[in-house]
Amino acid sequence: MKKRIVFGLIGVGVLLAVSVFIASAPASYEYVTPALGAARWLDAAALKTAAGLTWPADPKDPKSVNVTLYAGTPGVVLFYLEAQAAAKARESAPSLVESLALKAKGGADELLARLDDEMGTGLYEGIAGVGFVLEEAFKATGDARYRQGFLKCLDMVRRKAKPAGRGIEWSSVTDVISGAAGTGLVLLYAADELKEASWIELAAKAGDRLIELGTPKNGGLDWAMDPGYPRRMPNFSHGTAGVAYFLTRLNEATHKKEYLDAALAGAKYLLSIAKTDGDACLIFHDEPDNKNLFYLGWCHGPVGTANLFYRLFRTTGDRVWMDWVLKEAKGLMDSGIPEKETPGFWNNAGMCCGLAGVGDFFLNLYKITRDPYYIAFFNRIMDTLLSRATADGEKLSWIQAEHRTQPKLLIAQTGLMQGAAGIGMIFLRWDAYEAGRAPLIKMPDSAFP
Repeated sequence: MKKRIVFGLIGVGVLLAVSVFIASAPASYEYVTPALGAARWLDAAALKTAAGLTWPADPKDPKSVNVTLYAGTPGVVLFYLEAQAAAKARESAPSLVESLALKAKGGADELLARLDDEMGTGLYEGIAGVGFVLEEAFKATGDARYRQGFLKCLDMVRRKAKPAGRGIEWSSVTDVISGAAGTGLVLLYAADELKEASWIELAAKAGDRLIELGTPKNGGLDWAMDPGYPRRMPNFSHGTAGVAYFLTRLNEATHKKEYLDAALAGAKYLLSIAKTDGDACLIFHDEPDNKNLFYLGWCHGPVGTANLFYRLFRTTGDRVWMDWVLKEAKGLMDSGIPEKETPGFWNNAGMCCGLAGVGDFFLNLYKITRDPYYIAFFNRIMDTLLSRATADGEKLSWIQAEHRTQPKLLIAQTGLMQGAAGIGMIFLRWDAYEAGRAPLIKMPDSAFP
C-alpha cells in the first residue's frame, strides 16, 4: 500500500477535484487528468502582457520570465497545444478545448512580440527554439502569423551564421542546448516543414564545421561543448552524443557519407568510455572532474544519449545500436530508481534531469519493443511522479531541486525541461498512446516515434 494521488473526471473530461488516498490503483488509470491538473496550475501562473500571455519560470518570481524553450514561455505553449489536441480528441467540453487553445495562442502571441529581443540562435536557448514553437502553433491553429514568425526566426538564424573553417557557426558552442547541433536540427525541421532544400544546405555547412571541431580520441571523435570550457561532458545535452545525433540526421537528409562516418566515430568514442556491467551501460557526467558520477536523465545520462544509438540503428540497420539502447535502459533499471535517489538522480521530477524524462524514455521503448518489462518500469516511474506532486485544489505542481549541487533550493517551475509543462506532456503522451493516436508535438532532437 502506498500514497497515490488520483483524480476524478466529470462528464466529458472537465477536471473536478484532486484527492489523496492510500490505495493501489491499476496502471490504466487516466493520465490525461494529472495533465489537466498541471494546466490549472499553469493557468494560475500566467501573466497578461500587452501582446498576450507569458509564464515566469518560477511563478513566485515575475523576473524569471524568459523566452527559452528550456525554461520559459515556449515550452508552456507546446504543453497547451498538446493538451488542446488531447481534449479535442477525447471530445471534451468545448469550453475546455477553447480555454486550452486560448492559452496556447496567448503564449504564441507573446513570442511574436519578443522576436526582436536579444537572444542566441539555439534550440533550447535561442531563436531556433522559438521558431520551432511558432511553427507548431501555426500547424495547430492555422494562424498565418505564426508561420510568418517561424520564417522570421529562420531568417535571423541565417543572418547570424558566420563563416568558420569549412563551414559556418553561430558561436563557439557546439551542443544541442544552445549551440550548432541544436540549431542545425531546427534547420532540418524547417526543410521538412517548408519543403525547402536551402535549410538543409545551411545545416550541412554547420555540420562541416562540427566535423572539423571533433577531437580524435580513443579511435573515435569527441566534441567539447565549447573549446574554451574546461570540462568535457560527453552525453546528449552538451557533448558528443548530441553532436553525433545531429550529424546522423544530417546524413539522412543529405545522404553524404562523411556525416555518418563522423557520427559513428562519435559513438565509438562514447562506447570507449562507457561503464558496462553485463547488459547494462552508463556514461559518466564529465571529465576530468566527474568520471565516477553518472547522471540518469536526458541531459547527461542514458535518456538523452539513447537518442543517438536509436537513430544510428534506424539509419544503418545495424542491430548493435539497438542493443546499446537496451543496455542504457538496463543501466537505468539496475540503478535502483525510482524508489531511491542516486548521486546523479536527485529530487527532480523534470524532463531534463528527472523522473519525467526517464518515464518518456521507457514509454518510447515500450512503443518500439512492446516489451511489458518496459511498460512496467514506466508505470513505476509515473507512480513516483504522481506521488511527488503537490495538489492545491484542482491545481498540480512539482516542487523540486533543479540543481544537483543545490538540493535545498526547491522550486515549482512552469517550463518544459524543469517544470509542469514538460511533466504534463508526459501524461499527455501516454494518453495519446492509449487512445491509439500520435502525440501532436515531436521535438526536433527526439529519435523516437
